[in-house]
Amino acid sequence: MIPTTTAHGGLTLPVLGFGTYKLKGHAGTAAIERAIASGYTLLDSAFNYENEGSVGAAVRASAHHHAARDELIVTSKLPGRHQQHAAAIATIEESAARMGLASLDLYLIHWPNPGQGTYVEAWRALIEAKERGLVGAIGVCNFLPEHLERLHADTGVLPEVNQIELHPYFPQEEQLVYDREHGIITQAWSPLGRGGEVLEEPTIVGIAEAHGATPGQVILAWGIARGVVPIPKAASEERQRENLGALELRLTGDEVAAITALGRADGRLKGQDPAVYEEF
Repeated sequence: MIPTTTAHGGLTLPVLGFGTYKLKGHAGTAAIERAIASGYTLLDSAFNYENEGSVGAAVRASAHHHAARDELIVTSKLPGRHQQHAAAIATIEESAARMGLASLDLYLIHWPNPGQGTYVEAWRALIEAKERGLVGAIGVCNFLPEHLERLHADTGVLPEVNQIELHPYFPQEEQLVYDREHGIITQAWSPLGRGGEVLEEPTIVGIAEAHGATPGQVILAWGIARGVVPIPKAASEERQRENLGALELRLTGDEVAAITALGRADGRLKGQDPAVYEEF
């Protein structure tokens, strides 16, 4: 069993999840089935990933072999082009239909798109979807404190999850503190920096050698030690199991601090600043 963490509203998530971006078709379904068989229970998808069908197929198939439906936490996300209230409700219904599931466990707004000015309207739709039983819990992605404050001021409801870009080059210390103080679980997308140069950082390689671990395991353990829920993607069973090995790794406070110190002012992988970036 993977250890868990709990949000202010009672949502309980494993401290390590599974990302499904680019896993689609029969090969994607097979990869997701392998992940479930390996022990992952938190599955992360999105309407814009165009793989909700593959995720749902894996969930349904796994119910016969590996994990009952109620043991899994299936997530999807609302795209920017569907933030208007009626469109948002229909999109959530469509996500469940694509997955072939009666309801989804967690639904997130994918980006705030502040220039569009409709993220509060979208949030009201997610609140309604939860009240109607379409989804079990609701949250957001890429929301800055100013966006979260507006949600709370306008609706009285804070998200239980905020999924953000977070890796050693962009450790997100201020956002992490804000989320923690408000009982919001911080999930990390691209927690391994999309497998780039961060895996070759001497600091990380040295810590990995000291623990008999891989650089990837060290980075995931660093995130978990900071109270983050990383959601790495891995297609192969070997890499899926390797990532789970991060759960056995205990870093010292000095090691965590040394990795955090790798952060850069321009650390975002593609410069996607939620204050101005928009994705539809």
